[in-house]
Amino acid sequence: MDNKCGGASAVYGLGFIGAAIFFVGKAATLWMGALGILKALVWPVYLVYYALQFLAK
Repeated sequence: MDNKCGGASAVYGLGFIGAAIFFVGKAATLWMGALGILKALVWPVYLVYYALQFLAK
């Protein structure tokens, strides 16, 4: 079985790390830090949503 999406996994991984640092760095409490980790997991959803919202104008 060939896995041909290695580059996309690396980009998502780096994006996750960067988003986690960003969201956790802005957290004031432990629970906000935990929420920041969850937000870092779904950051592409926000990106696509706002990009499509921008393009729909």
